Amino acid sequence: MRRLLFLGLLGALACGGDSATAPISPTQRQPIVLVHGFGGSAADFAGVITRFRQDGWADRELIAASYNSFASNASVAANIGARVDSVRTATGWNRVDMITFSMGSLSSRYYLKTLGGTSAVDAWVSVAGPNHGTVTAEQCAFTSCVEMRPGSAFLTALNSGDETPGEVRYATWWSPCDQTIVPNETVILAGAVNTQTECLQHGEMFTETIYQQVRAFIAP
Repeated sequence: MRRLLFLGLLGALACGGDSATAPISPTQRQPIVLVHGFGGSAADFAGVITRFRQDGWADRELIAASYNSFASNASVAANIGARVDSVRTATGWNRVDMITFSMGSLSSRYYLKTLGGTSAVDAWVSVAGPNHGTVTAEQCAFTSCVEMRPGSAFLTALNSGDETPGEVRYATWWSPCDQTIVPNETVILAGAVNTQTECLQHGEMFTETIYQQVRAFIAP
């Protein structure tokens, strides 16, 4: 059930594809922290990282780490914060950009809203994130799944008040055909740039087109 319903990015992005835009210079780009989804790992972003490398980002500027996605998103958020601080120290940048997939949107939003992350993040991206819950999470009993259910105490607190706090630039991408994130519009956040994609399943969400759109958003 976990593999069918929640497993993270499946490598839809074709590695080695030609970039439609010129590489970004070192002064224009910031480090990118990538946060995977439920049941996933850092390896889920292999194709995405390859594309960013092709477009000028250095290895030390592309950080994807695995975490225990069965634990509370609040505890994962603390891990994200420590990693962001480490990246900022290592690269000398004051802020990072953050790209999240699926449930990674929730832990990273908790970091921004509750743990002071808005001061350390410039652009935040949610690809197929269950920002207002998904009914498919009702088939799973792990703490993180309970938090993903529509109307959960975790989501009620996370979405109270300003859904996009601070000076962070927020953007989401959602598919009208995603059978994992239900209802599909749950991804949309008030105050964010919300983009509806073509008809894509959950594990297909990093197409070349979406990659180009995400890259243009984080490095305008």
